[in-house]
Amino acid sequence: MAYTFQVVQDSAHPHDQADWWAETLGWQVEPSDEDFIRRMVAEGHASEADTTTHGGVLVWREGQAIRHPDGLGTAPRVLFQLVPEGKTVKNRMHLDVRIGDDDRDEVVAKLVARGATRLWEGRQGPHTWVTMADPEGNEFCVA
Repeated sequence: MAYTFQVVQDSAHPHDQADWWAETLGWQVEPSDEDFIRRMVAEGHASEADTTTHGGVLVWREGQAIRHPDGLGTAPRVLFQLVPEGKTVKNRMHLDVRIGDDDRDEVVAKLVARGATRLWEGRQGPHTWVTMADPEGNEFCVA
């Protein structure tokens, strides 16, 4: 049997990270179901402390997910989850953002303007990439 998975990224600010990555990838932030959240609080399954407001919308405090726009029901999902500790070491796993025929230097410049950090450029044979860090310091590559 084959399994599905989601990628989970620890985060100090999951909703901000979800917004940043959704814009970076051209993906969509999963919409919040405010009525469901209010019902869970009213029925005692959650508390007000489990919620917050982001962009004027009631959301779960602990996390926010993004998905590819072409397959919101079946495409891979990235979940940004709230953790109390900051990032202290290099990521053991990271995303490679494949930009196709887009101009890599232009894409990198736009990401830097939006809060990413350019770390270094790599090469393996004819393949090149730029390793970067997102606004919370998580490494990713632009290839």
